[in-house]
Amino acid sequence: MDILIALSPIVAFIVTFVLIQKWIPVAFKAGLTGKDMNKPNKPPVAEMGGVAVMGGILAGLLYYITLNTFYFNQKLYNIDLFAAFSTILIVSFIGFIDDILGWKIGIKQWQKPFLTLPAALPMMVINAGHATISLPFIGDLNLGILYPLVLVPVGIVGASNGFNMLAGYNGLEAGMGLIIVSALTYVTYLTGSSWVSMIGLVTAVALFAFLLFNWYPAKLFPGNGFTYLIGAIIGIIAILGNAEKFALLLFTPYMIDFILPLRSRMKAEAFAKVNDDGSLEKPYDKIYDLTHLMIELIRKIKPKVYERDVTISILLIELLISLIGFLVFVIVR
Repeated sequence: MDILIALSPIVAFIVTFVLIQKWIPVAFKAGLTGKDMNKPNKPPVAEMGGVAVMGGILAGLLYYITLNTFYFNQKLYNIDLFAAFSTILIVSFIGFIDDILGWKIGIKQWQKPFLTLPAALPMMVINAGHATISLPFIGDLNLGILYPLVLVPVGIVGASNGFNMLAGYNGLEAGMGLIIVSALTYVTYLTGSSWVSMIGLVTAVALFAFLLFNWYPAKLFPGNGFTYLIGAIIGIIAILGNAEKFALLLFTPYMIDFILPLRSRMKAEAFAKVNDDGSLEKPYDKIYDLTHLMIELIRKIKPKVYERDVTISILLIELLISLIGFLVFVIVR
């Protein structure tokens, strides 16, 4: 039984890996490429890698649902799984439209949350999650209908758009997604929500397959279809697994990355100033992005900063936050 279930993430990995290999030449042929802005010569790289990741995740989940339904005859969580499945499809479609048309029709940053709002509908209509939350100094609070009608869409929309902010460096989006999803997978498994942790495990394995092609030097970029997708899945796991507070903690770097650009009225870009030798410098006198802050801090340790340094430093910070979250979780539990 365990061996058959364990095939779900294997299916996700294989499908993602194969689709990526097929997608890269197709993307170049179709002109779906972008410039690698943190390289001296700004080489073209295939875009919209979220297509392959979505395919791998859906394949792994479909296998898991099929196995539960027809082999183990366990249909208890099928409605929740199909709601998650629907949210993944909707948010991926919205992300792909944004990738293709967003820059052409001038979609502004503040307008994007409204675009992703329909993706929350499947989770809302099944009344997903737990309406009772624990608050400091207050205790348990039952939000009733406010939870599915307000907190669920805020969680899905906030996570999908928030995850879209910290980006633009090889391996950063995929690496952050892998750490966050893996942490949530472990916590939901410990709390007995193994079916929720399977969503996370399938996603984490697909992310690892993508990271093999997205790590420095990247052969494939994620695109908004990827970031919206992974952000929404983080929201899904947090809601279904009753791990909202842990997910908020894991999103600390994104909160910082939301505050810093406000100083430029959201006009500054995350890309660095690239020297001829590939080293990076802050593009502005002030710090308007978490990546700019990391460049400044790393420069105090070593004379030259490279793209991999920035990515690895942020990933290490996220790992540290995850470990702190685990310790708090164990103590509270």
